[in-house]
Amino acid sequence: MLGNLDLKNKTVFVTGAAGFIGSNLVKCLLSRKEGIRIIGIDNMNDYYDVSLKEYRLAELEKLAKELSAEFVFVKGSIADAAAINEIFTSYQPDIVVNLAAQAGVRYSITNPWAYMEANMIGFYNILEACRHSYDGGKKGVEHLVYASSSSVYGTNKKIPYSTDDKVDNPVSLYAATKKSNELMAHAYSKLYNIPSTGLRFFTVYGPAGRPDMAYFGFTNKLLAGETIQIFNYGNCKRDFTYVDDIVEGVVRVMQKAPERVNGEDGLPLPPYAVYNIGNNQPENLLDFVQILSEELVRAGVLPQDYDFEAHKELVPMQPGDVPITYADTTALERDFGFKPATSLREGLRMFAEWYKEFYLK
Repeated sequence: MLGNLDLKNKTVFVTGAAGFIGSNLVKCLLSRKEGIRIIGIDNMNDYYDVSLKEYRLAELEKLAKELSAEFVFVKGSIADAAAINEIFTSYQPDIVVNLAAQAGVRYSITNPWAYMEANMIGFYNILEACRHSYDGGKKGVEHLVYASSSSVYGTNKKIPYSTDDKVDNPVSLYAATKKSNELMAHAYSKLYNIPSTGLRFFTVYGPAGRPDMAYFGFTNKLLAGETIQIFNYGNCKRDFTYVDDIVEGVVRVMQKAPERVNGEDGLPLPPYAVYNIGNNQPENLLDFVQILSEELVRAGVLPQDYDFEAHKELVPMQPGDVPITYADTTALERDFGFKPATSLREGLRMFAEWYKEFYLK
């Protein structure tokens, strides 16, 4: 059972607020929800080009000013317990959306500590702060929403991936930390009656996205005249999900928390849920590259006569990668009446137009 939450006049704490999904979520909430107060935190690390994070943040601050909305930004890390506790004490958030994390499968092979710090210690700090938000009989946090990942499915043979599937075989440390987040949230939901919902995101893309993602990296390389490597000889499929669809899903989920109910033993049943948010339509990597190239030419990022074949190299699978991601979104549709629907061409067109505007002014 899900209970309804009105976001009007609520205080929402968004971690990773200068990140790709976080900044788009803040933008959406400021634009659509009356009287909302948003507290954002981001450590602005240099895992990728910091100027992108600064650009997103500047856009948010400008929007908040235009709308006379309240957006407070704190530069800090969720792995810093004192910083998190201070935010909870000062602002007493009603809803927490934890999007701060060290992302990327391949980077977790070379920099494992970054994942332990942000994804494990950081998430533990968020859970502890939510737990103590009820101290002294206070109303506390009404809903914790947090980012999980499609990578938890590992090399799951059954497709599409369902949240009912067993996910005990991660193939990267990144995936293992995200699965751990779900387990930790479940324990805290059971012990402290914290309503929590985990969201398994599937390959998110769009304007001002992450440069470590394939579509962005390919664009940078093609523009520089370099060769792009297409893994598994192009036989990978990805459930590409446009960022606006992800944000719409997050906003709908925020407003419906799992209800607090007691079991037959009189003890609370964990108010806990996990959903997939994906496009429910995997695309072959070679088709994806074809559409991207057409849209880059259309937007004027690349010249009309660009020779793509000369800049493509088919290579074997990378460690930690999986051949396919495919989201079963029936539970999301059932409980929230929502299914992502942005086509790959439409989404890549918006990315190509933004890229030209941002990098080729």
